[in-house]
Amino acid sequence: MNNLRKALKLMAIFILTVCLSGCWSSREIEDLRVYVGVGLDVADETKFEEEVNKRGGHYPKKNVITATVQIVPGTKSQTSQGQSGQAGESYLNERLTGDSLLQIFRQFSLRRDRPLIGHHLKVIVISSELAAKYSLEQLLDFILRDNDIRPSTLVLISQQKAIDVLSASQPGEVPAFNLRGLVRNRQRTNRILPAVSLGKLEGLMQSRQSFVLQNVIMAENELKFVGGALFEGDTNKYIGRLNQVDIEAISWIEGSPGGVLKTYSDKGDTIVYEIASISSKITPKLEGDELSIHLDVRSKGRLIEDWSYPEEPTDSEYIVEQEKKFNETVKNEIKVLLDKLQHTYHADVVGFGKEVRIKYPGYYNKVKERWDEVFSEIPVTYDVDLEIVDYGSTLE
Repeated sequence: MNNLRKALKLMAIFILTVCLSGCWSSREIEDLRVYVGVGLDVADETKFEEEVNKRGGHYPKKNVITATVQIVPGTKSQTSQGQSGQAGESYLNERLTGDSLLQIFRQFSLRRDRPLIGHHLKVIVISSELAAKYSLEQLLDFILRDNDIRPSTLVLISQQKAIDVLSASQPGEVPAFNLRGLVRNRQRTNRILPAVSLGKLEGLMQSRQSFVLQNVIMAENELKFVGGALFEGDTNKYIGRLNQVDIEAISWIEGSPGGVLKTYSDKGDTIVYEIASISSKITPKLEGDELSIHLDVRSKGRLIEDWSYPEEPTDSEYIVEQEKKFNETVKNEIKVLLDKLQHTYHADVVGFGKEVRIKYPGYYNKVKERWDEVFSEIPVTYDVDLEIVDYGSTLE
């Protein structure tokens, strides 16, 4: 019996030792180069690449894209051509040009002793110039197939070069982390679009319906979300941009919470409404083959800033007057947005097609292949009702 117990104990110790030995396929983080950001631009070879080509380092490729990888932590060594970032920074940008994203990534192995891994990729920035030439399906094909890259990776568009966006930071900041953090501010403003991850983007592309992605710019070495980038559903290519007020109008149509609305008094004084709650309803109506859309937007909020003092904000007549101004402001924002979407870009990115599909599936199935064309001809009416229910703290 004692021998059996000893044997069982030894077996248990052996099993625990095996189980606690860690992952068989693990690789030490010190032996890897972790990239957290990727930027895609129209091909523009770096001086490093030009010099390498002169010395016989060229390989068969077309110059289609220049890819930037943002690596953390940065190195303390001096940067070389094809890199951005100062010595000792918390990140390092490296760039290479080619016609295959995978091959470009593999080319980094000819320059660095540690391989790149994308397990912690946070954001992909694509220049609108490149996205107008090639579809997102082409540009992101490798990334969508790669099991190492998480579907939660954020996708952004920039009117500038992606390398410029990924080079904008204050001391100690990593641009990829900063961009990821900006998305969380959506609850504070109605000028940020819902985050679009790789997983969500793949679904949007497969739907063959038009969509909008967040646009980001760089100025004075700082980043800012500004407007949106429109993509045509049939081609998944960039077709134009929306400004900040257009994004605000989208938030009214979709009933997205958060943000403020600004208008002016008859004297030109600033008056600001803060959204407390918001709801919207898109109602399609089909009579024969004639389709129309009615939009109903309702909101309650507070009069949070009023430069028209000494007007008394609790005066009912004054409040009604301001509500009318706010209502007209929202109506005008929606009108301008719909005019762009219907008559300039011919792209439904506000969910009208979804509501038609739900209410009239038979009709939608007949027109879904040319929905953007149908959307462009639909008469749209809208009602807006903003109610001021709070005035904040007053001086009285």
